[in-house]
Order: sequence, then C-alpha cells, then structure tokens
Amino acid sequence: MSELIYYDLKQAAGMAPSLSTQVARELGRRIVAGTYESGSLIDDETALTKRYQVSKVVIRDAVKILVSKGLLDVRRGIGTKVRSRNHWVIWDDDVLAWHLSAPPNKDFLRQLMDIRLAFEPKAARWAAERATEEDIVEIDKACFRMENENGSVEDYIVADALFHRTVLLAARNEFLKAMEGVIYSALLVSIRITNRDPRNNADSIPFHRAVYNAIASRDGDLAESLTQELLSDARHRLSEKVT
Repeated sequence: MSELIYYDLKQAAGMAPSLSTQVARELGRRIVAGTYESGSLIDDETALTKRYQVSKVVIRDAVKILVSKGLLDVRRGIGTKVRSRNHWVIWDDDVLAWHLSAPPNKDFLRQLMDIRLAFEPKAARWAAERATEEDIVEIDKACFRMENENGSVEDYIVADALFHRTVLLAARNEFLKAMEGVIYSALLVSIRITNRDPRNNADSIPFHRAVYNAIASRDGDLAESLTQELLSDARHRLSEKVT
C-alpha cells in the first residue's frame, strides 16, 4: 500500500510538497526503514546537497522538519544524528505514513492494534449515545460505500478507513479526531502484510453493517462489543502473518 493513499485519506494531497518537504520525506523514509540506524550520523550537508541536487538551504529546512518530528538531533561540531524511536513524534502523519514504505515492523503494528482496541470500541459506544442524525447518515453512507465498492483494493481500503473515521467523528470527542491517522496506518500496513483483497474476508462487511445498526439503534453496549470483536478478529488474522 502506497503512503500516497495515506496522504489522500488525510486530505493532504491538494498542494505539491516543497523541495525541502520532498527531501525530508526521503530522509524520513530511510530513518524509519532503519537505513540510518539510531545513533548514527546522516550524511553531511554537502553530501546531501549533491545527492538530491538541491541547495544547502533546502537541506537545512529538510533537517529542521525532521528535527521537529523527533527523528534527528543536530549537534554543532558533531553532526546530525538519528534519534531513537522513543523520541519520535509517532502520531505525526508523516511518521505514520513512512512506515508504509519501511519493512514490516511487528512491534509497531502490534502497538497500532493495541491503540485501536483501546479507543475504537469506546468511540462506537459514544457514537451510539451522542451521534446526530447527520452523523448516522454519514456512517450509513460509508458502510454502503464499502458494500458496493467493486474497484481496486485501494478504493475499498479508502472506504473502510472512511467508515471508521465517521464513527470516530460521531463520538463527538475532539481528542479522538487525532486517532484517524492510526487507523489509516494500521489498515494500510495490514493489507500490505496479508497481501490480500480484504473483500475476500466474508465476515468483514456484514460486521461493519452490524456496527452501524447498533449505533443507529442507540445501543452503546452492542456497538462497543461488536467493534471489539471486529478489531480482535483483525488482530488475530494479522498475528498469523507476522511472527
């Protein structure tokens, strides 16, 4: 799954990225992939300028972007060092997206699923309790889109991601809005690992419709338990692929 799909889901595709952003993304992918190991020094400014055929100003701005995301640390007289993962701004959209270009990381995926299981069942409960009629309509539309998506696997994944997003928004909790990037990353990484069309999982679509029905019926208990079951099944299928 391409990280471009992630950016599309985040509605970040409208403006072409600047040169400094492009360089930052290329370096960021290498750091997340482990090409640059934690504690190592990246190439110096002159070498990066030659590699990417850009000015030193562009390189400096790219480094500043990665410093702000916790991936790099600049030390005068020493160089620019890759920071360990515990310093990364892991919720950052770029950091989440760059994992899609990196080799599968079992611990990262496990943690993504842990977060989803911790928050999404509660979000479904709150959606059942707090959703407006407009929210209910949007969840229904998202579910209908999943049920009728016969195009590419990417299109189906977008429909699936948007379903979960509408449930989060219907929970009427501003903090949950920050969760959507985790959902997108988890879905895209999962499909990449399982290497399958998720529509072949016969239980998935009816399960999503059941969650919608529970929310529309204002049954918080059922919405929470169904979402818990849905995500637990997804985690189980992933655990069979990742050892």
